[in-house]
Amino acid sequence: MRFNTRVADTVDSPIGSAYEALDQRIGKRDLLDLAQAAPQYPPPPVVAERLASVARDARGAEYTEIAGLPRLREAFAREVSDAYRGRVSPTQVFVTAGCNQAFCLATSALAGPGDEIVLTLPYYFNHDMWLRTQGIAPVYLEPGPDLMPTPEAAEALITPRTRAIVVVSPGNPTGITMPPERIAAIAAVAARHDVALVLDETYRSFRGTTEPAHHLFVDPAWDRTLVSLHSFSKDLAVPGYRVGAVVASPALGAQITKLLDCVAICAPRIGQEAVLTGLVTAGPWRRQRAAEVRRRQEWFAEAMANRPGGFELLSAGGFFGWVRHPFTGRTTAEVVRELIVEYDTLVIPGTAFLPDDRGMLRVSVSNADRSATVEFAGRLAEFGKLSP
Repeated sequence: MRFNTRVADTVDSPIGSAYEALDQRIGKRDLLDLAQAAPQYPPPPVVAERLASVARDARGAEYTEIAGLPRLREAFAREVSDAYRGRVSPTQVFVTAGCNQAFCLATSALAGPGDEIVLTLPYYFNHDMWLRTQGIAPVYLEPGPDLMPTPEAAEALITPRTRAIVVVSPGNPTGITMPPERIAAIAAVAARHDVALVLDETYRSFRGTTEPAHHLFVDPAWDRTLVSLHSFSKDLAVPGYRVGAVVASPALGAQITKLLDCVAICAPRIGQEAVLTGLVTAGPWRRQRAAEVRRRQEWFAEAMANRPGGFELLSAGGFFGWVRHPFTGRTTAEVVRELIVEYDTLVIPGTAFLPDDRGMLRVSVSNADRSATVEFAGRLAEFGKLSP
């Protein structure tokens, strides 16, 4: 048999590759796993109870409406309207099997082979992988010194084939949170050229503020440009139940649901029911978890303040730290391999998020409590002292 060359030529999952490398560990220390960003705590008790009750329900395994449970769409429309002080209707909410699927469906509804989509560097690796498998050309938007894209740089990349500009805020892998004014300026560029702004807001609850992430939803015509992507995996600690959402125009939603019907029919009912319960009843629990992640960001920044082993923290936010290693004569892949094999420390190479090697590492700070961040800094200091 023959394979689709677009898929075969695309890199393997960087997360899967990272964990495969664990087989090479010498194992002198306990493993410090700072790779995949997943909540290190269980879901709120009320959500766990709802999961169990749906599993026992005779109808708990049935399909839902393709666009999602109506009550969930209504509840999330209210939450977004309140959180952003804008106006979102349930008809503008489309529930997906996770935020990765939200991105895949939205971009496939917007673009096809030969079209272009602008990705801000460093990109989230699954975004780049998906576009390539679909024959959509990723066009890379270099950030400024603040690790954020500028509207001028974005506008310079737009061509007649451009269909969207993609921004992730807070960033994955950088953790950078873009201010509302910068997001608005890039949205204005997209609107001026009649292309979509696809804004991945997976980590919006972990910004360290309850102020709106942006003010785009205040504009009654927001859905002419904005496609806002969301994840419930981090907010409610249910990554395996696969629930996300696209907030967009009903016209785009109609195209998304065609695709959703083909690939999943609907997001899993059990996850949707659990998320609905969490949105309605687990507000205090969510705020406590967000505050905990914020403390972990601060602990990580403190541990990295003196550049242990020459490793430099460039940014931290959301679930991540973006770190530059000091070894100009070595590839990032070599550095990451030695961290795994000799120091039992698992991080993701920055080459997973960039088209070239810029000496960067992504560290999932959400995985580490205070003692783990201190241990991580100590291992980097030892690595820097002993490595050539």
